[in-house]
Amino acid sequence: MMEVPVLQVDFLATRYAYATFAVLFATGLYMMVASPNLVKKVIGLNLFQSAIFLFFISMAYVAGAEVPVVPSAGGAVGEYVSPLPHVIVLTAIVVGVSLTAVALALIVRIYSEYGTLDEHTIREVADE
Repeated sequence: MMEVPVLQVDFLATRYAYATFAVLFATGLYMMVASPNLVKKVIGLNLFQSAIFLFFISMAYVAGAEVPVVPSAGGAVGEYVSPLPHVIVLTAIVVGVSLTAVALALIVRIYSEYGTLDEHTIREVADE
């Protein structure tokens, strides 16, 4: 008798951050590639970026770990969480907000110049 592979709900329930990462990543990538609207491309870029942040944070999670600060009373520090992914994500958030602001400013300028946000129409007008 042939066994049918069964989707293990426990596997997905314990790794919901990775599943959310995959959904956000795919949605953001699809919006950036498939949408001709420039604002939707920026929104897709933000979703894509948020997925990467979630991936870094979920990779850095250690169950039962503590903040890597030596207690004032002294004593040994047990298992701790590396602060490096959090610092990288914090820096990336600042860069992402700046990138979004510049992109939206350019979109406003493009709209005032061409009167549309459709990528195909802008290319046709620019080629003439």
